[in-house]
Amino acid sequence: MPAAPAGPMIDRLESHGRLEMDFAGATVFARCRQEPGRLIIDHVEADPALRGSGASGVFMTALAERAQARGERLRPVCGYAATWLRRHSAYAALIE
Repeated sequence: MPAAPAGPMIDRLESHGRLEMDFAGATVFARCRQEPGRLIIDHVEADPALRGSGASGVFMTALAERAQARGERLRPVCGYAATWLRRHSAYAALIE
């Protein structure tokens, strides 16, 4: 199982409309759209090498922490993101 990053290290790729995180040399990312006060999460995906490692959950935690720190709400369109947020009640106030 790959080691988790030391802390939330999400990079924004404006040209690709996504947020991503390096995880043990592979990438987890979310295709998203930014609106004032809101981040719309269209799709979350992990490199196939990371599947089953918990990398997507680490990424979602970092994404939720980032939104919380920025005072943003999250609108999950992606089924994985919606389910993850519902299962993690600490972030319930962020869901739109």
